[in-house]
Amino acid sequence: MNLPSTAPTPPAKDPARDAAIAAGMHQVNLSRWLAVGSLVALVVLSVAWELYLAPIKPGGSLLALKALPLCVPLAGLLKNRMYTYRWVSLLVWLYFTEGVVRAYGDRAPSSYYALLEVFLCLTLFAGCALHVRLRLRNAKSTVAATSLPDDAPATAPTAP
Repeated sequence: MNLPSTAPTPPAKDPARDAAIAAGMHQVNLSRWLAVGSLVALVVLSVAWELYLAPIKPGGSLLALKALPLCVPLAGLLKNRMYTYRWVSLLVWLYFTEGVVRAYGDRAPSSYYALLEVFLCLTLFAGCALHVRLRLRNAKSTVAATSLPDDAPATAPTAP
């Protein structure tokens, strides 16, 4: 006597679902590179601003070391770690505050670099927040698309 198999059947191929998942992954990758690019630009700006472009003291200052904390999360962002995206979105507000204060208090050209720092901080925050949101949404839709339908039997029917 042959009993039906208890193994769940894989869901049927759905091209529309596969296209939606691929589009979601594309958006996740774009937000990832927006965050990584703005972080790298913020590091480069911080070092160049304090050493060459408009240093506080002629010849540069130790304020260029403010870029070191920004180098720490770079590895986590490149490894695509969700936790890193979350805490970078909080860390960036310290640099945003510095940019706002220096944009108001410094003379040109330093104030222009401070405004650029503010823009990069906002871009980094938006990239991190968007990345986290898109990854969570994409993960939920992928799990929902690959799970069994609600009307599928959980176990095989028993023989009489």
